[in-house]
Amino acid sequence: VEMLEEDGKIIWHPENASSGVIFYPGGKVEHTAYIPLMEELASQGILCILVEMPFRLAVFDMDAANGIQEQYSEIENWYIGGHSLGGAMASSYLASHAEEYEGMILLGAYATEPLNGEQVLSIYGSEDRVLNMEQYEANRANLPADYTELIIDGGCHAYFGAYGAQEGDGVPTITAEVQWDITAQAIAEFVMDAK
Repeated sequence: VEMLEEDGKIIWHPENASSGVIFYPGGKVEHTAYIPLMEELASQGILCILVEMPFRLAVFDMDAANGIQEQYSEIENWYIGGHSLGGAMASSYLASHAEEYEGMILLGAYATEPLNGEQVLSIYGSEDRVLNMEQYEANRANLPADYTELIIDGGCHAYFGAYGAQEGDGVPTITAEVQWDITAQAIAEFVMDAK
């Protein structure tokens, strides 16, 4: 699937895609670090839109997803997701745009506001030491009762992207490539099943 760049976004548009994912990068991480994961996901036939954030912090452009859907009238099911801080910001955005999305994808992240009407997939690595587990547990109440959780055995926080090791993270026992693969598979299944 060909990669296009326009207006601070990187887009992969597979032919005949009926589902789309808008992705918010993690805090202080260059958005291009998520290209491998998005490419993997796009190869499953899903439209992927990776958003660049001002100062690499999603908190400065929480509404980055605004206006994207109108450009792709053929997409029936939309999902929003993000890594770390990007996931938290995407969940805040979703809380006030719930009717526009089928669901939410959290990678090493937690939802900061209630997402009761949504379908939620939450993925983190077993060796993630950056994700604050106390906050994760405390914010579990914001997820719908039937959310899906996947803990990647041997995965870490940094390996959702391609930006190298992150300070304070655990030691992964799998490669970043394996983590992208598992993550993309899980997201694709979630998106395909959730219709």
